[in-house]
Amino acid sequence: MHIEIIAVGQKMPDWVNRGYADYADRLTGDLTLGLTEIPLQKRGSASQLAAAQNKEAAQIRTALQTSDHIVTLDIPGREHSSESLAARLQHWQENHRQLALIIGGPEGIAPNIKALAHESWSLGKLTLPHPLVRIIVAEALYRAWSINRNHPYHRA
Repeated sequence: MHIEIIAVGQKMPDWVNRGYADYADRLTGDLTLGLTEIPLQKRGSASQLAAAQNKEAAQIRTALQTSDHIVTLDIPGREHSSESLAARLQHWQENHRQLALIIGGPEGIAPNIKALAHESWSLGKLTLPHPLVRIIVAEALYRAWSINRNHPYHRA
């Protein structure tokens, strides 16, 4: 199975790129993790916010594949423990070839993208910096994969 993270924002600091890559590179064989970055649009006035979010939504839509099982990362989504995420990952692997995880911009995910989603995953009620979410998601997926493979990482 391939999981593609589609994230609004480019030109991340080196620590973000290294953190994400560390976990993505650990996934081998039956699970791969990729990253598509959507340029963050310029924001200024209130009228520019809606236009920026709409342009980002159009670019997210372009990045999606017709066969993707779409999951948004959104505060009102379903929260997971490591064990329940491992069970969900197993379900995704058994039922889907491709998964798209969408991380929105500063205003969140546009309603028309949310409407495309098959499900939504919440990392909790905290608002997290979007660059950090990439690392958290990559680590959570690696931990879930480790649980399913009885790998010692989860027990460390």
